Amino acid sequence: MTGLSGRYARALFDLAIERGQLDQVAASLASLKDALAQSADLKSLTNSPMVSRSEAGSGIAAVAASLGLDALTGNFLGVLAENRRLAALPAILRDFESLVAARKGEVTAHVTAAHALTPDQQAALAAKLKATAGRDVALAITVDPEILGGLVVRLGSKMIDSSLKTRLSALGQALTA
Repeated sequence: MTGLSGRYARALFDLAIERGQLDQVAASLASLKDALAQSADLKSLTNSPMVSRSEAGSGIAAVAASLGLDALTGNFLGVLAENRRLAALPAILRDFESLVAARKGEVTAHVTAAHALTPDQQAALAAKLKATAGRDVALAITVDPEILGGLVVRLGSKMIDSSLKTRLSALGQALTA
């Protein structure tokens, strides 16, 4: 873990372990990640430089309350708002997930899908990746409709790109060659 997001993720991770709240914080961050993926207003709150520190703090506190986030996560979000680091939230969430997975002896697979995967699809994908990796695999799933279909999976240094966008691009290049 390096960089700004790694430092913030490590700080929250260490506090959560110290207080015996790792599972609660992980669950709260998962809820927050889902909310970020679904709410354009929340994305705007976290990314807009036009939002003042106090407005960002008030807004993120309201989000934490409405999502029912634990107190440690709520306080952490307040610190991010105060330090104008809410824009780093997606990277912090990703780094935190990696820390939790490493603690559990899992490897994290970063998956980009064109649409949300059902729990059955997630379980099947995790099982396939476990067979490949030889250890348990935690999925960090991002939805990106721009890939049109298929999946892009990054597991360690390996990347498997079966997206429709990539396949169409390769076909286009083959036809023009």
